[in-house]
Amino acid sequence: MAAEDKDLVEILEEHNQIDIAKYINYVSAPQAGAVATFSGTTRDTFEGKTVLELRYEAYVPMALRCMKSICSSARSSWNLLSIAVAHCLGPVPVGETSVFIAVSAVHRADALDACKFVIDEIKASVPIWKKEVYSNGEVWKENSEFLERRLDLGKKYEIWNQKEIEVEVERHTRKSCCGAKVKVIEEGDKK
Repeated sequence: MAAEDKDLVEILEEHNQIDIAKYINYVSAPQAGAVATFSGTTRDTFEGKTVLELRYEAYVPMALRCMKSICSSARSSWNLLSIAVAHCLGPVPVGETSVFIAVSAVHRADALDACKFVIDEIKASVPIWKKEVYSNGEVWKENSEFLERRLDLGKKYEIWNQKEIEVEVERHTRKSCCGAKVKVIEEGDKK
């Protein structure tokens, strides 16, 4: 069985709750010494405002492709058995799960590190949008991971425009959805 055949990636339509047991059972195996999970739930307050629910929208075909790519990147960085990822669309009331990740591995460090990587990459790069609905209004939110990545890319673009530099693309051990990083070599740094 190919590695990607051991991945279960789903985006659930409106009003379908995440069945956590289903995803834990999917990744469970006799050789798994660890199953790491992450459950993202809707909290009841944000910065002093009462939250009623979160609402999610997505460009589903691209979101699925990106989440599968993230799983593939995790597999290339850690020794994993299975990965399950589920994300809800539509309204998610307070206390309910909007995103769930389960990762199994022979060793706990691989499972824990990969689980954190998967959620961080989903929040930074997958085209799923979140609206927070408060008791006195609503607002579309950008994930801090997305904003940090956009800021980092903006800084690199500014550097590229200010100096004549060489850009080298190389593979790295912890791959992102794109699978490569850019290394900037300034004129004075060349050997």
